Formats: sequence, structure tokens, C-alpha cells
Amino acid sequence: MYFTQLHQQAEPLLLANVWDAASARAAQAAGYAAIGTSSAAIADILGYADGEGISFAELYALVLRLRAVSDLPLSVDMEAGYGETADAVLDKLFKLAAAGVAGINLEDSMVRNGVRELLDSTVFAQRLHAIRTGLQAAGVRLFLNVRTDTFLLGLSNALAETLVRSRRYAMSGADGLFVPGLVSEADITAIVADTWLPLNVMCMPGLPGFARLAALGVKRISMGNFLHGRMQQTLQQLYATVRNEQSFQAVFDHAGP
Repeated sequence: MYFTQLHQQAEPLLLANVWDAASARAAQAAGYAAIGTSSAAIADILGYADGEGISFAELYALVLRLRAVSDLPLSVDMEAGYGETADAVLDKLFKLAAAGVAGINLEDSMVRNGVRELLDSTVFAQRLHAIRTGLQAAGVRLFLNVRTDTFLLGLSNALAETLVRSRRYAMSGADGLFVPGLVSEADITAIVADTWLPLNVMCMPGLPGFARLAALGVKRISMGNFLHGRMQQTLQQLYATVRNEQSFQAVFDHAGP
């Protein structure tokens, strides 16, 4: 499977996180090898809060548009799975696979009443195993990139808890381990040494450069919603400038060749 092979190279897979057809086209034109949806960015452009604020129907419709404009391998952020049971999640994964999706993200946290909370790792691992088993029984191949939010949520024992969770998830069918919020070289080294899963890190202030991440054994680098956030900041500034200066000159000052 081509997408799986992208996680087995000496140079990490730099995944372009996208949120609409235009960003997918831009990523492909820039020469990226794969794209992935950003749930936070998609929620923002549709006016929802992050944390499965959008419906799966809306997400699926966007996936179809992305597949229509880009032939790059696509990973879809499924957040906590959009389903109360493994079977409910599987129904949605079968639809994504039929649409040509190469992989998904599943996270071991959930937003409840606006607060993100870690799920019990044993319960999550059982759910993950049931999902993997269901995919195998149906002959469906999807790269399961499992996200743990131990560092993102600032646990005092984040490293130790990450190692416990990564072992459980690896034994339960995960193909990759995603640890957003991870920036320390010592922590990255410890996780890489402890798991056979390809490690995925995310754009964060203080994250080492890509060459250094490669040397540390990182296999996938994600952008999260940071590029979208920067673009929105620029757009807001431009709107304000046009209104304040009563001129469109700023639009053309920023225009490319």
C-alpha cells in the first residue's frame, strides 16, 4: 500500500493538512506526497467548534470534493470516530475507503461540554481492536494513525502515559502513533525507542527542524490547523486594511506575480 510505504522512509512524510478543494490543489501543486484533513480547520471554515462539531455527512461531502480535485493519498481526521460503537465507526470507514481514502486519524480523547478529556486507554484499545478486526474481515485496508493527547493536554506524566498507550494501541491494530504537542528531543527519542509504530509529530512552537526530526526517527510530520490559522489571520488583517485605508491597494501589494 503506497500510503503505508510513505511512513517507512528515512525522510519523514510531510503531510499537507487541508480544509477545502483550494488548499488541496495548492498542496498538490507545491509537490506534497500526501494530504490529510484538519478537523479544526474544517470546523472553523464551516462555523463549528472543534471536536466533531461537524456532522459526518458534511465531512464525507468534503472528502468527495478533495478526491475530485486531488489524486494524492488522503488521510481523513475522524476525531473520536463519529460513532458510539465500533460498528458505527466501521460503517463510516467503509464509506471513506470506498471513496478512495488511504488512511484515517482516530484520537483517544473526546470533547465533552467544550472540554477535551482523555479516554480510558484500555477501553479505547478494545474499540481500536474491534475496528481493525472489522476492517480485516471486510478486506478493507486503511492506515490507522492513532492519536494520543497526553502531551496536548499537558499531563504531568505525559511521557510515561504515552508509552503505556502506544504499546496498547500497537497491540490493538494501530499502524501509526500520532502525538501532538510533542516537541522535546528527549521525549521523541524515548517514544521512538519504545515503539515499532511510525511516530507522527505536529507543527508546534519549538518543534525541531525536519532534518533533526528525521535523525530522531520521526516518520510523519503534520501541520494541524496552524497553516489555516495563519491564513485566516492574514485575511483578517487584509480586510481591516482595506476598510481602514479605504483603498484596495493592499490587495495588490500582497498579490503574487
